[in-house]
Amino acid sequence: MTKEKNNKIEYGDFQTPKELAWQVCDLLKRQCFSPNSIVEPTCGVGIFFLAALNTFPKSKLGHAFDVDASYVALLEKELSKQKFTTNHKVETADFFAKDWESELNNLPEPILIIGNPPWVTNSQLGQLQSNNLPVKYNFKKMRGFDALTGKSNFDISEWMIIQMIEWLQKKKGALAMLCKTSVARKVLLNTWKHNKRMASATMHFIDSKLHFNISADACLLTIHSSDRSEQECKVYESLTSIKEIQTIGFRDGFLVADIPNYERMKHLIDSGQHYQWRTGVKHDCSKIMELEKIAEGVYVNGLGEKNELEETCLFPLLKGSDLANSKIPRKYMLVPQTKIGQETKHLAKTAPKTWAYLLKYGTFLDKRASSIYKDKARFSLFGVGDYTFNAWKVAIPALYKKLDFSAIGPYQGKPIVFDDTVNFIALDNAEEANELANLLNSKAASGFYHSFIFWDSKRPITVQLLKSLDIDQLLKELGGKNSYSINKLDRQLQLTY
Repeated sequence: MTKEKNNKIEYGDFQTPKELAWQVCDLLKRQCFSPNSIVEPTCGVGIFFLAALNTFPKSKLGHAFDVDASYVALLEKELSKQKFTTNHKVETADFFAKDWESELNNLPEPILIIGNPPWVTNSQLGQLQSNNLPVKYNFKKMRGFDALTGKSNFDISEWMIIQMIEWLQKKKGALAMLCKTSVARKVLLNTWKHNKRMASATMHFIDSKLHFNISADACLLTIHSSDRSEQECKVYESLTSIKEIQTIGFRDGFLVADIPNYERMKHLIDSGQHYQWRTGVKHDCSKIMELEKIAEGVYVNGLGEKNELEETCLFPLLKGSDLANSKIPRKYMLVPQTKIGQETKHLAKTAPKTWAYLLKYGTFLDKRASSIYKDKARFSLFGVGDYTFNAWKVAIPALYKKLDFSAIGPYQGKPIVFDDTVNFIALDNAEEANELANLLNSKAASGFYHSFIFWDSKRPITVQLLKSLDIDQLLKELGGKNSYSINKLDRQLQLTY
């Protein structure tokens, strides 16, 4: 990777096109917002800043900042060519080090904070050994396995926008930021959870492929401050749309995608059921741990190399893509543990060929980057336990944009295992698995889940989402586990998706 490309990634450097900057400013004008101060904390070459100064010529002050001195110089040169009545300054500044409270304290209100902050995550910067980061602390307060497996990873823009909202808590003003839609929702959720002042919020989708030549769902997020604390956000198809296509909000501690539907279905929120959702096995080394069977006892790994192995630790595998399509295993997964933390050295006696195979390719497994493997038995996996080997399961792919639950039974006499792109409930028999899959595919369950799903998310079907439905309560309403009662409830609810 070239130094130039590294720098682009490190600083999330996607300069805003002029047309897009003008459209954003026009939208703010249509929202009847007229600032006295304009602030762009990460201005780049200043396209947004210039558009704002032109759109709001009656503003009194304009302040622009960027960590890159060459960008600051370019903006100063451009400002010198144009005649603005607004007093303005441009300054080289590190967002993470600057005293923003002092900077904003004396600005005339209302204040417009506008921009396009870096589209990069803290883990990406960590891989580049970058110092372009906020002070390192787990600001999402994740614990244990969640923190280790990356759920505490966050977009730098998320952290920055949350700080900007904090700046406006005691001031009159508005925020307008281009960001990923997932970031916008996380920012809103944080704002609502902490009961921050917010008169109104909107999300307007933008075409990131057209404007930035990247494939990411993106939007303009606007937030207007006030003494109130509104907990809804209208969502629009584009910057020029007049009618919203959706209203998302915060209800009972949940980020809700469909508020009216949530109000109808919220009585089904989990209050403690006996069904437990799991995620499939996490190994982070598919070339070694996933194999094709070419003959009895002979398997080919992802390197194209043949190896003789016992069947002791090999199980038919359904990846998320397999589950979404054929539902027939194409490969086998090597599972050297039956529970997390189990020592693997016993395989030297119980499955010597498998042990020799693991030693042969041990360097591949030793190089796995995730910290979850640190100080664990060699060749350890995660997401493995008694539930992994249950004969029957109800499963759904996590990455596919469809609610489709499947009852999965044994394959050639062995239980099927899943990779970590699959979520499932472990069961003991075919009857319960089929009845449960039927229930979860009902319009009643689908209607409940649609209240929470954001289909543009990278992983729309999460364990957290799935476990929010109280399956026991739904079964209780049905009066028993049978297809007739499920269909009867569907007709009563009259839900169509």
